[in-house]
Amino acid sequence: MASGAPVNQPTLARMLLESRAVLELGAFAASVPALQLTPKGDGHPVLVLPGLAASDESTRPLRWFLRTRNYHVHGWRLGRNTGPSDRVRSGLRDRVRAIADQHGRRISLVGWSLGGIYAREIARMAPDAVRQVITLGSPFRYLDSTTRSDVPLRDTPGDPDHSGRLRRDVGGDPGRALGVPTTAIYTRSDGVVPWQLCVDRPGPQRESVEVWASHIGLGHNPAVLVVVADRLAQREGTWAPFTPPPHLAGLFPRPASVSAA
Repeated sequence: MASGAPVNQPTLARMLLESRAVLELGAFAASVPALQLTPKGDGHPVLVLPGLAASDESTRPLRWFLRTRNYHVHGWRLGRNTGPSDRVRSGLRDRVRAIADQHGRRISLVGWSLGGIYAREIARMAPDAVRQVITLGSPFRYLDSTTRSDVPLRDTPGDPDHSGRLRRDVGGDPGRALGVPTTAIYTRSDGVVPWQLCVDRPGPQRESVEVWASHIGLGHNPAVLVVVADRLAQREGTWAPFTPPPHLAGLFPRPASVSAA
């Protein structure tokens, strides 16, 4: 995305298309046999963080799938994600510390939407404990000084000041490069957040991978699961951009990765 490019809210048509998340859940169920062909990992711990207004229940399919890929998978165990707060910040610090102590290994973080912003901040606060970060439709460039992102993110019912609290409580520059490998998964048909804010800046060990998906379906979309499994299976200390398996290339727009180096 060009520096200073304008960012607009998703159109009404894209919002209405979010209903296809139900079809994506059906596609997930039908794809389970094929998904078992994705690579298995080395058993390191993975922490999965839900999006705004969601809980660990929303990430259950994703966590189940990753367990079949030989990972020690953890939910965040903080109830419903009501946005940045002292409870969330302290709870995530304690959760990451507990998982790291339990396994004695660095943790991979998978964050959906707002959960991805949390994941990036955890990696910034505790880089020695984090192996990599994967975000799913996370608008982490909302406060990016190189992007015209002054369009407020849509607030949720019961939380009319979500955008304001995100600016105040997250602070800094969530889009700033991390010291660990990062993969930003996004969809141009996102009906919840502007997709341009979910794309990482080009740079070493950073990539943005486009999928055909709804925002609400990112946690169980088969193409997303293929990317997540591939990224997590990389040996620690090594990194290469994502390349779709030839037999699954049809699941991805071309090119699959728009910002890798």
